Amino acid sequence: MFRKTIFWVHLISGGLAGLVILMMSFTGVLLTYERQIENWFARADYLPPEEQLPQTLPLVELIELSQYRQPDFNPTTAVVINHPGAPISLRAGRSGGQQVNPYTGEEMHVGSAGLESFFSTMTGWHRWFNATGESRTTARAITGASNLVFLFLILSGIYLWLPRIWQWALFRVRLKLYRRPPSSKARDFNWHHVFGIWCAIPLAVVVATATVFNYSWANNLVYQVYGEEPPQRGRPRANQGQAESIAPLPTLEYLSLDELLVNARQIADQQFADWQSISISLPAGNAGNVDFSINQSLGGQPQKQHTLSLDRHTGNQLAIRDFSDNSPGQQTRSIIRFLHTGEVLGIWGQTVAGLVSLLSLLMVWSGFALAYRRLIQPLFKKT
Repeated sequence: MFRKTIFWVHLISGGLAGLVILMMSFTGVLLTYERQIENWFARADYLPPEEQLPQTLPLVELIELSQYRQPDFNPTTAVVINHPGAPISLRAGRSGGQQVNPYTGEEMHVGSAGLESFFSTMTGWHRWFNATGESRTTARAITGASNLVFLFLILSGIYLWLPRIWQWALFRVRLKLYRRPPSSKARDFNWHHVFGIWCAIPLAVVVATATVFNYSWANNLVYQVYGEEPPQRGRPRANQGQAESIAPLPTLEYLSLDELLVNARQIADQQFADWQSISISLPAGNAGNVDFSINQSLGGQPQKQHTLSLDRHTGNQLAIRDFSDNSPGQQTRSIIRFLHTGEVLGIWGQTVAGLVSLLSLLMVWSGFALAYRRLIQPLFKKT
C-alpha cells in the first residue's frame, strides 16, 4: 500500500510540475559552459601585441575618463585580468560597468553582446520564466516549488526503482539499457529507470542546492547547522560604499592605486602563479588599507579565491584571507552556490551537472509518455 501511494504521488507530481522541470533542465543544459564560452569569445577581442603600449594609464585616470563618458557612473571595483591585451573592467555593483582600454582609456568592447544577451535570457528563464517586475515574484515561487517537487521525484524515484524482490538479476535489468526493446512502452520504461538511477545522486545534489536560493529557511539552515547566525539580506557589506571618493589623497600620505596594484601583482605572482584576475575594491578617501581579491579561476570556485589586504601608506601586506579562513557556514554556503552548476569542481563538475540535466530531459519525456499510456490512452479505447 505504501509503495502504491508513493507511485501515484510520484506520477501526479511529475504531471503537474513536468513542464517547468523540462524548462529548467533545458536551460540548465544551455548554461553548462557559460563562463568558458564567454571567456573564449572575449579573449578573441583582446588587444594584439602591436596595440599594447609600454605603459598603462593610471587607474584614477581610467576612472575619470569612464565618468566623463558616463557622468552618473560611480565604480566601486576595478578588475584586472592577467593578460596584457585584456581590458580593465570598472564595475558599479550590480548597476553596470564599463570595460576600458588600459592604455588609452577608451571604451573597449570584448566578447559577443548577442551571446551575453542569450545567456542572460536563458538565466532569466531558468530562474523565473524571464519575467520582470512584480510577475517575477510569482514566477520564482513556481520554479521554486517545482524544484522541490523535482527533488521529491528523484528521491521517490530511487525508492520505486528498487525491485520488490532483492535479487541481482532484477537489479541488473534495471541498470542496463535494452538493445532492442520489444515496444515503445518497454523502451520508455527502461529509459526512465536506467537514466534515472544512474544520474540520481548528482541530479539530487544539483536540485537540492537550488533550494537554498529559492527559500530563506533553506539558506538559513546552512548556517544554523553550524550554530552561526545567518546573514541578513540587504545588510551592507564591508566594502559597500567605500568608493565614495576615488580621488587620491596627497602622495606623501598614501600610495597610488597603481603602486599598490604593482605590489598586489607581485604577491599574486609569488603565491598564486596561475591567477586569472585581481579585483580591486576602490577605497574611500580616508581608508587606511586596500583589499584585492585574487582569483585563480574564471569564477565559480570559491576555494580558489583569496583576499589580499595592503597598507595604503606603505604598500606592505597586512593579511591574506583564504577560503579556509571563512566560517564553516560561509564555506558551505559558497560551495552550495556553485555545486548547483558543478563549477566548484571545475570543468568536470560542470560536465556532470550538464549531463544529468540533459538526461533529466529524457526522464521527463519518458515519464510523460508512460503517464499518457497509463492514464490517457485507455480513455480512447473502445469499450
